[in-house]
Amino acid sequence: MKKHIWIIALTFMFFSVQLLNPLLVTAEPETATQEDTSQEESTVQDNESQADAAAEENTSQNEAAQESTAQNDTSPTEQGQNADQQTEEAQPTQSEQESADSAGIQIEAPSAILLESTTGTILYDKNADEHRSPASITKIMTLILIFDELEKGTLKMEDEVVTSAHAKSMGGSQVFLEEGEKQSVETMIKCIVIASGNDASVAMAEHVAGSEEEFVKRMNARAKELGMDNTNFEDCCGLTDSANHFTTARDVGLMSKELISKYPKILDYSSIWMEDITHVTNQGTKDFTLTNTNKLVRGYDGCVGLKTGSTSVAKFCVSAVANRNDVTLISVVMGAPDPKIRFKDAATMLNYGFGKCRLYVDNNEEKLPDVKVAKAIKDKVGCAFKEKFHYLDSTGMNLEAVEKKTKMNEDLKAPLKKGDVIGKATYVLGDKEIGSVDIILTEDVEEAGFVDYLKKAADSLLGKKNK
Repeated sequence: MKKHIWIIALTFMFFSVQLLNPLLVTAEPETATQEDTSQEESTVQDNESQADAAAEENTSQNEAAQESTAQNDTSPTEQGQNADQQTEEAQPTQSEQESADSAGIQIEAPSAILLESTTGTILYDKNADEHRSPASITKIMTLILIFDELEKGTLKMEDEVVTSAHAKSMGGSQVFLEEGEKQSVETMIKCIVIASGNDASVAMAEHVAGSEEEFVKRMNARAKELGMDNTNFEDCCGLTDSANHFTTARDVGLMSKELISKYPKILDYSSIWMEDITHVTNQGTKDFTLTNTNKLVRGYDGCVGLKTGSTSVAKFCVSAVANRNDVTLISVVMGAPDPKIRFKDAATMLNYGFGKCRLYVDNNEEKLPDVKVAKAIKDKVGCAFKEKFHYLDSTGMNLEAVEKKTKMNEDLKAPLKKGDVIGKATYVLGDKEIGSVDIILTEDVEEAGFVDYLKKAADSLLGKKNK
């Protein structure tokens, strides 16, 4: 009898273990997944924090977690919808696919563009018109507006800017300005472009326009002037993750080109790797080191800027500017899954561009002979080339073979105004015209009257030359 009882007991224990074992096994991965999720969330930094700067140095664990972070924050249904949406967004148009295929380079980020800054020539693009959250790349437009005011003379580099409570309250990347703290405009620019300071951006916005809200209106107006039709700003620093704060890789390229072409002084600041500023507050004086968030400034030959950005929504973005052999390229990467891929993609495009492109430049500094204008008070008037000429070649042509042909308009008659086009310089390479530059008058040309003709006749009789 006892033997039967022991057999029954052992059988019951065996089947109990078999039933409970699957539950024990599945419990472990759930706990591990929660820990992984917590760890992954900590790696997606808000708006270029200092931790993002350190992430590039310590990528072995953090970078592998980026892509799964967003999925861990949603339900299975939402994950499926998001996956479908991301798949749909990632599909390139036919022209974009042709551009990517012809380039023969692999870019992992979902959206990117490469352009030459002088001519604006697009050398590569991938989903360049797809709406993306820009994060701190927003600050490129903030810097454009600051330099606009400097050019007008309404703002000076040595002017003092006072930090408001609102500016101090900015989260994300910051330089830790205190309420009431004063810094020069030049120092604020460094804080914005080197360390991506949100507090400095808002302080400058308030100083220029009275409020961040008014400043943002000006940002959107300036964007429209530049043809940035797929851009809308809601703040001046990119801290927001609002769906109504968006841009595209192409539009980032446009505003980057505007900033570095119109205000090349910015590159003196964006190329700084590290620099100290001094906080002077009621608590005393303290030095603070600005460290550039753009690792390419230190790690890529010729890189001189321009701006990085990252939030949990925008992922990792960069507008990188580099110069080699008088060619300046702008490489824009949007939505990269981690900082390493962001910089790798930007460098890949830059390498492709520098290996492919040669720039022909004619400064047009030679003096042109004066031209005759009929019925004018002066027999001859001055003229000049309107601008420099640039031509970007990506086909391997011999640029030393470029020919320049100048032709003046015939039968010029007064009156004419300074800046009027009176001729053209045409550039030819082989059998192809590659561009032209207008020739313009350098002075007004008044029509001669009766008295002027009498004076000319008298001077002629006396043997004088009209000047």
